[in-house]
Amino acid sequence: MSASGGNKAIIAAFLANTGIAITKFIAAALSGSSSMLAEGVHSVADAGNQLLLLLGGRKAKRKANAEHPFGFGRERYVYAFVVSIILFSVGGVFSLYEGFSKLQHPHPLDPAWWWLPIVVLLVAIVLESFSLRTAVKESNLVRGKQGWVAFVRHAKAPELPVVLLEDVAALVGLVFALIGVGLTAITGNGIYDAVGTLFIGALLIVVAIVLGIETKSLLVGEGANPADAVAIEDAILAGTEHEGIIHMKTLYLGPEELMVGAKIAFSADKRFADVATAIDAIEARIRVAVPTARVIYLEPDVYSKFNGPNPPTDTFVIKGLE
Repeated sequence: MSASGGNKAIIAAFLANTGIAITKFIAAALSGSSSMLAEGVHSVADAGNQLLLLLGGRKAKRKANAEHPFGFGRERYVYAFVVSIILFSVGGVFSLYEGFSKLQHPHPLDPAWWWLPIVVLLVAIVLESFSLRTAVKESNLVRGKQGWVAFVRHAKAPELPVVLLEDVAALVGLVFALIGVGLTAITGNGIYDAVGTLFIGALLIVVAIVLGIETKSLLVGEGANPADAVAIEDAILAGTEHEGIIHMKTLYLGPEELMVGAKIAFSADKRFADVATAIDAIEARIRVAVPTARVIYLEPDVYSKFNGPNPPTDTFVIKGLE
């Protein structure tokens, strides 16, 4: 995912959420709807989250230094994780609190302004649909043949999955709020409004947990996806200058920077100059096969056939001089 593509979806979501939040708070103040108040807080949390994603993307562009020799690419994962916490606490927990409060003390909508929340919610659904459409369009540029669930679970760049889940949660939450407010307006019973608020809170908590789990995996450290791992192995094995791969490991240093470490087997009679040339050729093939493989460490080792059992790791064989 390019930074510009992600930023386009983030900015679209931020503008939509900011405008929607203002209208929701006005409608909540005039009508007394708890669903509208919960939705207003939800939109504020979403708008703040988009600012955090932009900030994370900016900080991730800092150059590597002596203290952080591999750069700051994981800043984007940190801020995406913070987004999941904010969505859980500010959005979900507040909505549950407001819903339980109104459930204990339900009250009807203001007779003069009962229609305003419905109008605001309908307009918000249209605006959120445009925001989701932008996120889907930008995601389609990078998700390839993956399904949507696989894209959210395996994307290494966190911004688009975060915006996608936020927009989907926002649309579903708006439907919950519309049903709750609509039933309250028809029946005059405020319990429906309170129940709609509870559904909104539960939805936000579920989305926040999903975001937290997926982002935590990126923070801990994920390797290349199976397709890229196979491509790297094929690139290494494409040449005839070595005897094979002893072992290989990969790790994402950031959404667009993959580190590759591999031990390559060479025959014992290989000249040092030839080994160095072979390592350079292998590295070049890897970069062509997987452009995100920007940090590559290849260690040559002497190839030897060994058919016996492997000794335990705490065994040392010492041969004395005769």
